[in-house]
Amino acid sequence: MWQLAIPAWQLVVRSVVIYAALLIGLRLFGKREVGQFTVFDLVLVLLVANAVQPAITGPDNSVAGGLVIIVSLFVLNWAIASVRGRSPLLRSLLEGKAAIVARDGQWMPAALKRAGLDIDDCTMALREHGFQDVSEVSLVVLETDGSISVVPGSTPMLRSRRRVRTRRM
Repeated sequence: MWQLAIPAWQLVVRSVVIYAALLIGLRLFGKREVGQFTVFDLVLVLLVANAVQPAITGPDNSVAGGLVIIVSLFVLNWAIASVRGRSPLLRSLLEGKAAIVARDGQWMPAALKRAGLDIDDCTMALREHGFQDVSEVSLVVLETDGSISVVPGSTPMLRSRRRVRTRRM
């Protein structure tokens, strides 16, 4: 139960390699929030999780091996999050950039294709934001986290006078 079948360093290396492969794969896969996953996306994630388990553990099925893997993954995730917070280059590589998919009431087909979205998905997002048609908005953006932001087309600019209080002596 507690005896490792392979050295701990091999479990760490296996975990890091699989983590990196999954991170790259998910980054290339596209921008979707978990709530936006289709049934096909969910099936893919479940199958990938099942497929990589033996690659991480190898012949080891001990509790100690599981703990080594868990600690390795948490430490790796924490390290990447820490570096990502300080490095704009790494943040850009891991998260990508927001993509404009509609501008001035018109869909941008090339941008939709690059983002892996179809107009039906985007139209649903418009309705969730309270708009019936793309002609009502000035900008639709696929954010780096997979959410879709919508900027209304004819929003009045709210201007207020800035009040500055000074202290008289």
